[in-house]
Amino acid sequence: MSDNALTDWIGRSRTTRDTIDASQLAKIAATFDCPAAALDQLAFLPAGWHWAFFAEITPLSGIGRDGHQALGEFLPPVTLPRRMWASGDLKITRPLSIGETVDKTSTIMSVEEKHGRSGKLIFVRVGHEFHGDRGGDMHEEHQIVYREAPVPGTSPPEPVLPPHQPDHSLTLTATPVQLFRYSAITFNSHRIHYDVDFCRDEEGYDGLIIHGPLTATLLMDMACRQAPGKQLNTFTFRALSPLTHIHPFSLHVRKTADDAFSVWACNHRGELAMTADAVMT
Repeated sequence: MSDNALTDWIGRSRTTRDTIDASQLAKIAATFDCPAAALDQLAFLPAGWHWAFFAEITPLSGIGRDGHQALGEFLPPVTLPRRMWASGDLKITRPLSIGETVDKTSTIMSVEEKHGRSGKLIFVRVGHEFHGDRGGDMHEEHQIVYREAPVPGTSPPEPVLPPHQPDHSLTLTATPVQLFRYSAITFNSHRIHYDVDFCRDEEGYDGLIIHGPLTATLLMDMACRQAPGKQLNTFTFRALSPLTHIHPFSLHVRKTADDAFSVWACNHRGELAMTADAVMT
């Protein structure tokens, strides 16, 4: 399919419905190693946990080579073989309530071709509107990037270092079990998160890829801990380089204004993997 024809997908929309139920909450909490007792105190869904709801339920016959839903169903049929989250913007007008039934309407907003060091890139931006029967109201945009297959011997991109010193830092290591659990609760069958041979042989990574939304959720939580008693209002993030399970990674936060924070994740070499800005209210 020509790149011009890909733009025919702009404006396509679909709506899914889900309920913020206790069973799924318990699975998310266990994946992040949160105390089960803390769930009883929750009135609203913690920031980032919405990614474990509204799953795309695709039969095995509709799965592509990488484990994702085959392209050409909702997302445009981009022929480039590699795909990852590139960036996201989240606006929470009113957080989703525990037990609330929510409609999520997703719309293809743009399809854009670019060229980088690794070759041709296709960026697809998708908008999501969340409206619950108890007043829950969120808006999200996320951008997916499609890339060409890795070329053996190609030099990696120049690393990007953090621009300033953090107020607080935390070092973590993601295990294959945690990545499997996160894939399970999000019904994400993308093989880069659980199939080591596929990661190394087909995608050129040295280990399992840590999910972009998982890293973003950890950064949201770190920002929220700096403003106890307040809710996340906006969160804008950009993925710069992948994190893999075979190395520790670090999270960092710096206060930039009243109730505003810069947060970022670094790989084991101290290079930026994800940057984000969070505003509380």
